[in-house]
Amino acid sequence: MQRAGLRAQVGYRKPRAPSGEQHVVTPNRLERQFDPLAPNTAWVTDITYIKTHEGWLYLGAVMDLFSRRIIGWSMGSRITKELALDALLMAVWRRKPAGKVLVHSDQGSQYTSHDWSEFLSAHGLEGSMSRRGNCHDNAVAESFFQLLKRERIKRKIYATRDDAKMDVFNYIEMFYNPKRQHNSNDGLSPLEYERQYFNEAKSRLLK
Repeated sequence: MQRAGLRAQVGYRKPRAPSGEQHVVTPNRLERQFDPLAPNTAWVTDITYIKTHEGWLYLGAVMDLFSRRIIGWSMGSRITKELALDALLMAVWRRKPAGKVLVHSDQGSQYTSHDWSEFLSAHGLEGSMSRRGNCHDNAVAESFFQLLKRERIKRKIYATRDDAKMDVFNYIEMFYNPKRQHNSNDGLSPLEYERQYFNEAKSRLLK
């Protein structure tokens, strides 16, 4: 849990799934193993909300636990399975993992949908889910949302959803991934930590 960081600042209530819809729930295969030894071993994903004068903006994010890098994200005015899938699609497109990746989420209706399960299978990903009502099983993903709200949003209410989207994009891609230092990364940013890993791996191959 040392690398997990701070607990989430706030949570949110997920909308109830339509009656009669069947859920696909997978075991907690991650089991709070938050320190994988290589990239594309374990990803975590979650959804949070951001307040604007136009209504809520929802942010879905996918993080590689190895470096804490946000490798996929999606934003929209509704909390839907498409929001979750778009974030995961970006992660797959960016990373193009060669082997099986564990993808951990909570048991929200977005992640227990058949579309989510089918996407995982189609892309060689293995699902993992937190135990119901146990936020600590996905502590690292929630910790990222706390950093976003503490370091960038700072309780502000954005005028529009587009304003919020731009600010969140800038935080993730211009600050958090390339510059935000982490104790879990030996004081390096997510991008720097991954670069160091691949440089060291290349050096070993050349010996």
